[in-house]
Amino acid sequence: MSERLKVRKTYKLYIGGKFPRSESGRTDLVDGDNVARASRKDARDAVVAARKAQPGWAGATAYNRGQILYRAAEMLEARRAEFKHLGVSGEEVSASTDRLVWYAGWADKLAQVTGNANPVAGPFFNLSAPEPTGVVGVIAPPSLLGLVSVVAPAIVTGNTVVVISTGPQVAITLAETWATSDLPGGVVNILTGDPAEVAPWLASHDDVNALDLTAVADAALAADLEREAAGTLKRVLRPAGAEADFTTDPGLRPMTALLETKTVWHPKGF
Repeated sequence: MSERLKVRKTYKLYIGGKFPRSESGRTDLVDGDNVARASRKDARDAVVAARKAQPGWAGATAYNRGQILYRAAEMLEARRAEFKHLGVSGEEVSASTDRLVWYAGWADKLAQVTGNANPVAGPFFNLSAPEPTGVVGVIAPPSLLGLVSVVAPAIVTGNTVVVISTGPQVAITLAETWATSDLPGGVVNILTGDPAEVAPWLASHDDVNALDLTAVADAALAADLEREAAGTLKRVLRPAGAEADFTTDPGLRPMTALLETKTVWHPKGF
């Protein structure tokens, strides 16, 4: 008998909870693996999926969102060996898992920290509460910890994301863990390919509410994307440059930067 040939994996996109090939049919060869190269149409499909999922995800209880992120941490821990095979160190897998657990713990506490009962002159209750911004476009770094660090704070607060990843094998393998973590389809969508080709379509898209450029190292690309985003008045998280160190304590800013504050007046009873 001839020696059996191994099945060669193709790293596809992750859109709406499914793993489609790029509509363009294009692939790139990355470290010997076939990786889908996303197109403008793929970006539009991902935004549609993210927008469709956003109301239900934002309407879920904070406790439920925390449960799902914790489940994602469990699934990431279970696939430790696969990530190590992709060149991710055991320490980074542990740090990424711990970061998911950390954000899961904040899910039902953030509103208490960022919300407020405001003092007013008159017989009224005046309450401020955080709400998600909506659909967020994210240019993700190639590392597993970096990817988790930009996606988790966006989704734990009720946003949905369209991610353009520069580390395709790691990103799609992580998507496979999310697909089995009870995360509703469309909450996280991952496009692989050239950010310079795909990101401008997210930056100019009318149905994308915010753009996270924290991990963009190319200053010229970041400036172009900021200009594109200005046309639709998007909230933009500007590049951190050399400060983009995802190994440090992230604090609350990655979560609060993607929240809106809603203030409600209500008359007191007599």
